[in-house]
Amino acid sequence: MQRMARHRPEPGSRRQPGANPSSVREQGCPSMTHRHTILRPLPLIVIAQFFGTSLWFTANAVIGDLGREWELTTGQLGHLTSAVQLGFITGALAFAISGLADRWPASRIFLVCAMIGALSNAAFVLSGSMGEAMLWRFITGLALAGIYPVGMKLVAGWAPDRKGMALGWLVGMLTLGTAFPHLVRALGPDWDWQTVVLVSSLLAAVAGIMIGRLGDGPHLPARGVFDWGGVLRAFRLPRYRAAAFGYFGHMWELYAVWTLAPLLIAGMLGLGTDSAQVSLAAFLFIGIGAVGCVLGGYLSRRFGSARVAFTALAISGLACLTWPVLGSLPNWIGILFFLTWGLAVIADSPQLSALAAESAPSDSVGSSLAVMNSIGFLLTVFAIELTAGWWQQLGGATTWLLVIGPALGLVALRPLLAQPRGSA
Repeated sequence: MQRMARHRPEPGSRRQPGANPSSVREQGCPSMTHRHTILRPLPLIVIAQFFGTSLWFTANAVIGDLGREWELTTGQLGHLTSAVQLGFITGALAFAISGLADRWPASRIFLVCAMIGALSNAAFVLSGSMGEAMLWRFITGLALAGIYPVGMKLVAGWAPDRKGMALGWLVGMLTLGTAFPHLVRALGPDWDWQTVVLVSSLLAAVAGIMIGRLGDGPHLPARGVFDWGGVLRAFRLPRYRAAAFGYFGHMWELYAVWTLAPLLIAGMLGLGTDSAQVSLAAFLFIGIGAVGCVLGGYLSRRFGSARVAFTALAISGLACLTWPVLGSLPNWIGILFFLTWGLAVIADSPQLSALAAESAPSDSVGSSLAVMNSIGFLLTVFAIELTAGWWQQLGGATTWLLVIGPALGLVALRPLLAQPRGSA
């Protein structure tokens, strides 16, 4: 009888909206709840994030095929990536300002957006013109705004006490998902480019089903209202402003480097961008950033987020600066260089987000982060357009156009280096 009473729900308790029934049953036993949270929901969310974000760079993975079949310039290929970025910015701001993300269960938003992304990515292969292709890529970006940020809310619902660790994993899976189409191209060098693109549509649909079946966690985050006043207050705070401007410098470099990856690697190896070797190297270059995100999360617990972000940004900025003057390197040294660059170029992202979240006013954290992310992604559009447009004239020296981002980001982050070790 005592054992039965120990598990009996307290009087007046009721099931929370969106909660998994098994989770509610386990609320009387903390150890069971903790074990359920670690063994099932978090891995599912992380895997679904990986599958869903594979939609992001599908066009970049087949850049050689598109260039030949559609007779596109490097600048036009850059437009396809910019369209995704603009779609993501539009979607993220729409979710933040409308409050839709708080009115609908996060799992339902993820499911719907994953399906829309899968369909728009599939429609991209049927495009009859550049304008139509850009439209479908824009819609894919809109859908990604309901996949990547919503994954963070899902984590908060299932494991609120492990958000710091999970943030590193989620950004890591965004990185791995971004790289995945390059791996598909490397494994199927004889496949037509449409098949490579459609693989990501299939994965995104699977991701939506996974999260739709999982549902929202029992620990629902508090609802908030988008607050422009809170955003303005945040930018008046020196610590938030330092983290935000560090993030802006990081974003100026990140997506432009990822976009240029096949071109930079093809130039080093002396191969075409549709070579299986180039695709595999591009996957490794982008994908190793997932290791950087997770490793950075563990290092931040000892050295602090500011030091980890500063170091990673310095390494990636130095790579941008030195790559054009290194000359002809043996392939193995060049690949090692690119892997180091890929490890560092994204490792600062979760730490900068953590610094901004810690420093923003407590009543407007969501609004402050939404605006910071939107500005950061808007900067990626300018950086991608600039570097893609100048590639024909500058070649590898195009990376010099990106150095200004890490340089200004490092200047912005310097005041945060005085914080105690181990703090966010």
